[in-house]
Amino acid sequence: MTENPVPAARLSGRIVVLAGGLSHERDVSLRSGRRVAEALRSVGLEVEERDVDSSLLPALLADKPACVVPMLHGETGEDGTIREVLDLLGIPYVGAVAEACRVAFDKPVAKTIAERAGLHTPASIVLPAESFRELGAAAVMDLLVERLGLPLMVKPAKSGSALGCTVVRAADELPSAMVSAYAYGTVALLEQFIDGDEVAVPVVDDGSGPRALPVVGIKPDGGIYDFSARYTAGSTTFQTPAALSDELTAECQRVALTAHQALGLRDLSRSDLIVDADGKVWFLEVNVAPGFTETSIVPLSVQAAGLDMGTLIADVIQAAAQR
Repeated sequence: MTENPVPAARLSGRIVVLAGGLSHERDVSLRSGRRVAEALRSVGLEVEERDVDSSLLPALLADKPACVVPMLHGETGEDGTIREVLDLLGIPYVGAVAEACRVAFDKPVAKTIAERAGLHTPASIVLPAESFRELGAAAVMDLLVERLGLPLMVKPAKSGSALGCTVVRAADELPSAMVSAYAYGTVALLEQFIDGDEVAVPVVDDGSGPRALPVVGIKPDGGIYDFSARYTAGSTTFQTPAALSDELTAECQRVALTAHQALGLRDLSRSDLIVDADGKVWFLEVNVAPGFTETSIVPLSVQAAGLDMGTLIADVIQAAAQR
């Protein structure tokens, strides 16, 4: 069962859902924005969907909305830029402030903060493309394999939706993995590959304090939760809630809450974790603007919690508008 929708009178004024943008995740963003807008309309709210283009700022200045919901994915949507602009305009918005977004979107920096908060994260090395070339790619790759072992995960330091991410199981696979990572950014993050069950945990705060929603288990058909597995219907099996013991479920939720708070996030986030064979929970990364597509994790977790998505988002917007 889901909760009854909130009365439209709880929120007054227009809600603007921002989606699209120019990142590699534009199409995913548009799908997320459309679904969020539909959920909010279902509970009686006035919603306008807008792309990020040259007409956005004049429109916001001419008729300021009650609140903005950024559904922008990728660097231009999650690096804090649009939120900084909204702060300048004095328009309330859902989600973390610009500074927290910049920190969370930078995976190596977020890992460091997570470690300081007592969370387990995979051993890693950060390598800018310029250093990779100057030091000699072949020699550097030999050192990387020696330090981190195999298999290892190669990913862009700043990217979303697993774009540019590759699992390297043999040394001769590393060169193409580095090229793929650098195609999405100038810095690559190489991590020890943690074998285990991949899970994700949304954290939501509707004004009563952050709380973790049900843990979602992720089992991609190909074994790797890459871009295709994330957004191709039927290519990944989700378990909601995940098939974990009560103790492990509570630990995953604790890790997600700790990451959310340590990184200074607010309103909504989603942490990606691995549970290894020994029951240790590893923090991988956090998303400050998680997807809401038909194959996204947050809506699955919301449903597993017995909540109505429109009601929940409306509550978050209400809290954000009153800040």
